[in-house]
Amino acid sequence: MTSRKHGGNLLALSRESGIPQDSIIDFSANINPLGFPEWLRGLASSVLGSIVHYPDPTCSDLIAAAADRYEISPENIVAGNGSTEILHLIPHAVGARRAVIAVPTYSDYEEAARAAGLDVVKLVLKESEDFRLDWKHLQSMIHGGEIVFLCSPNNPTGLLLDPEKLRTFVKENPSTFFVVDEAFGDFVEGFRSLTHDLPPNVAVLLSLTKIYAIPGIRLGLAALESGLAEAIRRIQPTWSVNTFALAIGQAALLDREYREKSRSFVTDCRQALYSELASIPGLHVYPGTANFLLIRLDTNLDSAELGRKLLKQGIAIRDCSNFDGLDSRFFRVAVRTPEQNEKLVAALGQIMGPGQNVKSRIRKKPALMFQGTSSNAGKSVLTAALCRILLQDGFRVAPFKSQNMSLNSFVTRAGGEMGRAQVVQAQACRLDPDVRMNPILLKPNTDTGSQVIVNGKPVGNMDVMEYVRYKPIAFEKAKEAYDSLADEFDVIVLEGAGSPAEVNLKHHDIVNMQMARYAEAPVILVGDIDRGGVFASFVGTMEVLSEWERAQVAGFLVNRFRGDPGLLQDALDYTYKHTGRETFGIVPYFHNLGLPEEDSVTFKSISRVGPANVHDSVEIAVIDLPHISNFTDFDAFHLEPDVKVTIVRTAAELNHPDAVILPGSKNVIGDLEYLRQAGIADKIGQLIQNGTELIGICGGFQMIGSVISDPHHLESSGKTMSGLGFLDVTTLMALEKTLTRAEGVHLASGLPVKGYEIHHGLTECTDTQPLIKHQQGHTDGAMSSNGQVWGTYFHGIFDADEFRRWFIDRLLVRKGLAPKCRICAVYDLEPAFDRLAEAVRASIRMKEIYRLMGL
Repeated sequence: MTSRKHGGNLLALSRESGIPQDSIIDFSANINPLGFPEWLRGLASSVLGSIVHYPDPTCSDLIAAAADRYEISPENIVAGNGSTEILHLIPHAVGARRAVIAVPTYSDYEEAARAAGLDVVKLVLKESEDFRLDWKHLQSMIHGGEIVFLCSPNNPTGLLLDPEKLRTFVKENPSTFFVVDEAFGDFVEGFRSLTHDLPPNVAVLLSLTKIYAIPGIRLGLAALESGLAEAIRRIQPTWSVNTFALAIGQAALLDREYREKSRSFVTDCRQALYSELASIPGLHVYPGTANFLLIRLDTNLDSAELGRKLLKQGIAIRDCSNFDGLDSRFFRVAVRTPEQNEKLVAALGQIMGPGQNVKSRIRKKPALMFQGTSSNAGKSVLTAALCRILLQDGFRVAPFKSQNMSLNSFVTRAGGEMGRAQVVQAQACRLDPDVRMNPILLKPNTDTGSQVIVNGKPVGNMDVMEYVRYKPIAFEKAKEAYDSLADEFDVIVLEGAGSPAEVNLKHHDIVNMQMARYAEAPVILVGDIDRGGVFASFVGTMEVLSEWERAQVAGFLVNRFRGDPGLLQDALDYTYKHTGRETFGIVPYFHNLGLPEEDSVTFKSISRVGPANVHDSVEIAVIDLPHISNFTDFDAFHLEPDVKVTIVRTAAELNHPDAVILPGSKNVIGDLEYLRQAGIADKIGQLIQNGTELIGICGGFQMIGSVISDPHHLESSGKTMSGLGFLDVTTLMALEKTLTRAEGVHLASGLPVKGYEIHHGLTECTDTQPLIKHQQGHTDGAMSSNGQVWGTYFHGIFDADEFRRWFIDRLLVRKGLAPKCRICAVYDLEPAFDRLAEAVRASIRMKEIYRLMGL
């Protein structure tokens, strides 16, 4: 990295590295990591119309606010185009002959002095004394009539001058003029400014750039004796402070809460960063007091080379080799957010010594969040679509919505309650609905209150304010659920709620931007163009977001468009110019999608009674295993007019069904033991002898075999145990997981079937008949010689309407009833998901979506 006079030159850093400016984490400029106050954007917008007039040349309102803040007379305050402008004017107004500067320090002190024709004398602070100011040495350099430049806290060392010692020293040298730069004083806990009881021979520089994060606004102040203040105003250019700076500066000076919040935040972050950096061998970290740290390299690596290495990773530091009194061993880093600081620590640890035991940040799982510009913008369906696309592309994907508000809920197999949108999304992923996908469910029971359900269980009824107070607890539960889910899957697709622009809700948000930040999920804003005003919604939403929220937004999606997408190009261009965000696609209006919607379609209950005339129907019993998975495999049976589905949890509930299905399992070994202990295994054996058909799907297929081995301890302590013995097949639990889409022909019926496989088991069949022939030529599954017992790894085998009817008709014939010989119900959910995925994939820029997620 080439040597630069100042940090923060992102344009130069971007040109040097080839990395976009917004992708560089800037540790080179000492700016408040919280960014500018949230009110600033709205204030700037409201002031925009007044730029047709000249700004107030006297800065009267700004100076009044500063006088109130610093408790001094307005006559003692000068406002300027940054404190640097005032710094350069002071030597001309003071009329000194020489300048004394304690170095290392800010280089503009010397520039300002030399520009005014002053001789410059430097007091070089000793590295052996940690660059602390030697007051006696400084006194020996003062003869009267000079300007002494001091910085407290010092840049770049971060050291704070003793305020009482400084005040005493100033009083003892009344013929010397002191410029004391307090640019970083607002970051210091308990800081005592010299502006209080201001000595007549002191000018205090007060930068608003650092604490309010507005270096681009250019606004600074100085507090000094009234006569000198007037002398500076006479030589200062007219209208030095522009309209925006006047309005923003006035509001900022009145915002005590923001200063206190920033100071506390920076103090905590600095202390944590200091500890982590100090633990890295080869780094000596100086304990600063402001929002930056000076660091010395105690290795053969120099700061310029270190800067180049870090910049390749998108991290910019301040090479301090051009500070007087420092050399190529020194660099400075600003205090940033905890997440950004962790990235710096990890990168430095890797560079300073790969393999060292340095705390490294664990990146969250790849994720993406859809948020809406309003409710019902279509984000639920788009979440389902992206889930299916990711599944099709071979990823283990799960949906997540931290908080849902809906009266239309769903009861999971485990008896937990969750929102139905996430049930549909889970089905798009071919997963069982899991309350972790929607850990917080609010069921309104009055205009101002709701039943609050956490992790599937009610915790009580709360009115609005009670729930707001409960929200921190709820958010912790949501984060725990997210982390648990993310541990099991490759990628998570999150859904927000309502709009992130609800300004009355943002401060206690747990479902939109706060959740996106926790998950490190880029956000795509979805707008419904069918209802109108979509581009105004995009722009308006961005305008009311705070800076960290805006940074979370990657771009937009236009949803439910009817017509030629080319007609929208002008609007897309305008939106990009106004927000700096791309539109990732234009999704068409879908007619007759064939998918349940969150608040309009009643799900068919798992516990339905079945057909009215049970004598003309068949009964299929599904065993509710303790670790049941993929229960959607038998959802299609609920549509059939002559099928009764019963969910069986005990042996006593197994009466005389025509077929028994053993579904998939997340713990085959454990569920096999359960079947035996509960007496269900013996009861199934009796039913088979009486003509009941037995089907095992995936884990169920493994259980009905003869032997299951788990040498890699995937689901047990390395057990090899006997299966139920209804089929002569053996299964080995393999380390590598099979995850594939599958299509083939069911050999006994000659009908096409398709589905997917997701399992660890490798199953060998001996004295059995193959069940399915894949398109690629190999076979799957096994069937007994009489066809009464069979198993397969095909999830979704019963979703095929023709095959499902063939299977039901065979049960009818076995029962002595007439077969229908025609399709009686169409189960279209899977094809609907695939149609949705195909249409959405074609209308959005999937490569860029994948890039956003880091896939």
